[in-house]
Amino acid sequence: MARDSEAESGPTRRDYLAYSGALVSSGLFAGCLSNGGAGDAPTTTTAAETATETQTETTTQTTTAEADSFSVTMSPVGEVSFASVPETAYAYSPHYADMAVAFGHGDAIASLGAPDGYGTALNYYYDAIDGANFDIERVKQVWDGGVDKELFYEIDADVHLQDPCWLMSFAEGWDATDIKEVRENIGPWVGNRYSREQAQPPEECRDGYQFYTLWELSEKIATVFQERARYRALHDEYETLTETIESDLPPEADRPTVGLVVYRDGAFRPYEINSPGFAKAHIRPLGAHDVFVDNDQTYDETADGEIGHEAMLELDPDVILHNFGVGGFYDVATVRETLASHPVGSELTAVQNDRVYSSGLPFQGPLTTFFQLEMTAKQLYPDAFGEWPGDGSESSYPDIPADEQLFDRQRLSAIVTGSDS
Repeated sequence: MARDSEAESGPTRRDYLAYSGALVSSGLFAGCLSNGGAGDAPTTTTAAETATETQTETTTQTTTAEADSFSVTMSPVGEVSFASVPETAYAYSPHYADMAVAFGHGDAIASLGAPDGYGTALNYYYDAIDGANFDIERVKQVWDGGVDKELFYEIDADVHLQDPCWLMSFAEGWDATDIKEVRENIGPWVGNRYSREQAQPPEECRDGYQFYTLWELSEKIATVFQERARYRALHDEYETLTETIESDLPPEADRPTVGLVVYRDGAFRPYEINSPGFAKAHIRPLGAHDVFVDNDQTYDETADGEIGHEAMLELDPDVILHNFGVGGFYDVATVRETLASHPVGSELTAVQNDRVYSSGLPFQGPLTTFFQLEMTAKQLYPDAFGEWPGDGSESSYPDIPADEQLFDRQRLSAIVTGSDS
């Protein structure tokens, strides 16, 4: 085809990139097998969101005439080898963009699934960090009623930060042949989607699919950009933040009941706050009581699992957190007003006590998780960590008095900009 010849016309920087972990002859991903081989059982990591320094090293480096080569091993793509650091990266989900920004390579990100929504959400937090920003105007939109393969040739990325199993699951017309074409003609895939909720990947990818914590996944992307020192510095700061919060948590009996929801079309869609995966990494460490779990009823997290105002009032959580509450996905200020004016919704304790809050995003990376954890700590435990000043209408992370900040903004800025050395 014409695009194949165009991809090979003339040498580019990618001629010096190598890739291993190819598709096997059956058409499945080599990386769908765990690192130990096809006979291993699928791996599920613990729910803890901090990685330990004892985790297995994922980088192999070999000095070559061109540069120091290195490799990253990630389920489901297997081992991916590079001869140099990627300069251009395709991304669909914002947490990969957040990882690139955190490790000083935000300018490498050339795409997002929905730049306006995802980029706005990132900048909601980045406004509070000097040196961190995401230029929405310069990135291409991937999703446009589908995912066009020609866009991959247009972007011409050195690496594709997306789980190919996930792409095939939702993008019509994509199969293993298309994934292989992009890998061989443009650049490798490095991504893992189903760790977010530790959900089942498509059937053809389930054998040996491995789940990672937020920080395990972040370390792998840091390796792609050869920024492991920045990763370690951020991880150290995160451990300090979680230790600070855990040391000041009130006794379990004094913790509130929480309902994590999306409110739309006059109904609540419930979410568990302590389910596995890094989607809830900003809520789970706070040890609150889940109003949808700590009772005798069962609630469905799917789009069909909606409950009405009367059912919500029977549960009557102390706090309502609105999922996807920042970056313009939902107008939470309007949600608060709608509930306050509803004859049943207005009877909710959280509404009467002004404790309906914007919650964070499930696709969080190593920078955004700092803010989302601080934000949630203040929303759930204002007596311990200070009041949350937002009302759901703000377009940027609110100013927090210096003596009520739970982590050092300047330290994060120094890591992102590389000025801490």
